[in-house]
Amino acid sequence: MRKAHLNGTKMIKLYMMIALGGASGACLRFFISETMLKLLGRGFPFGTLTVNILGSLLMGILYGLIDKEIITASPAKTLIGIGFLGALTTFSTFSMDSLLLLQQGHFIKMALNIILNVMICIFMAWLGLQLVMQKG
Repeated sequence: MRKAHLNGTKMIKLYMMIALGGASGACLRFFISETMLKLLGRGFPFGTLTVNILGSLLMGILYGLIDKEIITASPAKTLIGIGFLGALTTFSTFSMDSLLLLQQGHFIKMALNIILNVMICIFMAWLGLQLVMQKG
């Protein structure tokens, strides 16, 4: 009975960390999206692109730090990777932005959105990992 209680307590702590990270990531995503909208307008989903690029870089850094054992996978992976970065990055928004561009007949913008998000974000995840792996 005691073991089940500990597992339940651990699970509650896990969900609390995800919620805390998620709330922070969602707030930052909103801030970045609003800032990009004010700076660059509505003609292209720059906010989504920006948070996906930033999130990919940070995910690469996180996994590099975990791989080098600079930080431990738990709780960092839960709080930052699942919670914060899961809420910061916006793949579902990226998908909807692309679909809306397609429906509006903006084929070049849709293709550009897909190519930039996929290619730059993969590169940024690699870059983040390399930044950590090259140190010390």
